Amino acid sequence: MKPLNFAILDYMTTVPEACAEDVVEALAGTYGTFRALTVESVRTALLTAAVNGLLEESRCELDDGHRLRLYFRAHPEGAATIIKYTGGPQARS
Repeated sequence: MKPLNFAILDYMTTVPEACAEDVVEALAGTYGTFRALTVESVRTALLTAAVNGLLEESRCELDDGHRLRLYFRAHPEGAATIIKYTGGPQARS
């Protein structure tokens, strides 16, 4: 099993865009027992990846509870870098 941060980045290369809530839902089956699989921790990982140039913010919206939801996407160069260092989503175990 890959480290959670690698799994988060890998997931972002498989979808057009996602928010932290989407990532948590997608990874819950494999990483559900990890204490770090929370919306707050995943949002931090996504923001860190954006600051480091691997992801970019694609849009934001307010959810039904009036909380800000940030969406990110992996641009082509970022996706290539992610796949190079993580082995890509196909390498998940």
